[in-house]
Amino acid sequence: MTVALALAAACGGSSDGPPPPLGRHFQESFIAGLPVDQQSEVIKTQSDYNVAQREQAKAEADQREQKLQLDVAKNEARAAKLDLDSATQREKMAQQSADMNRINEATREKRGAELARNAADERVKYYQAYGAWLHRLLRYTQENTYWRESQYELAKARLAQKNNIAPAGFNYDNFVQQEQQRAKRVQAAKAKADGAKGAALDARQRWLVLQGEADKTLGKKSEFPDPMSPRPVEGTDPTAGSGGSTIGGTSSGSDQQVPPAEDSTGAGNGSE
Repeated sequence: MTVALALAAACGGSSDGPPPPLGRHFQESFIAGLPVDQQSEVIKTQSDYNVAQREQAKAEADQREQKLQLDVAKNEARAAKLDLDSATQREKMAQQSADMNRINEATREKRGAELARNAADERVKYYQAYGAWLHRLLRYTQENTYWRESQYELAKARLAQKNNIAPAGFNYDNFVQQEQQRAKRVQAAKAKADGAKGAALDARQRWLVLQGEADKTLGKKSEFPDPMSPRPVEGTDPTAGSGGSTIGGTSSGSDQQVPPAEDSTGAGNGSE
């Protein structure tokens, strides 16, 4: 790999774009003949990599679902506006009748329609903020997948080095540095996802307040989807998602802390 390509692999893409793939891979066949009991680290990191891929796929599915939810919420907000327009007209008609019972009922109906419309508009904002979080969450899971993959590649390279296996062009330090770079990237992505989640939770709370007022006035309990509800869903693991709706119910994707990148000092160089 040229210096330019190496830099691109380390940094590549815009700050908001998907991360670039790894630039270093260690061919599995070079260590396939080693005893399995020596490959425990390779097996563990491969498993972690597979889990990260599944988390990324879940984040992609959540984002697709959110787009549909947002479309529905926008349609319902438009319907709430029409309901308010109708309630306003009925109030005018009631006032013309001079029937106080009719006027009081129409006034109450209009107030409920106003609150319902405000709640519907706030729910759109909530879903938009939720979508912004899912965007950051997806970026986090993408970065995490590549970080886990880099750990897997490093484990294979470490096993090769321990057994004096050195394919042409092999340099162990390159794999150490690759893992360090990906660990830093995933830490930064997690911080952004955590911030976006906080903003989405704030938007959710504003919607809940308005929706509660509307429900009380209208005398009925609404059943609008709440994707960030902490309420567990039967048959799901609450630690794996917000009420089973998204991954990262209590953090931006995983409660685990990203461990510090491996220090390459004293790690030793593999044969070139």
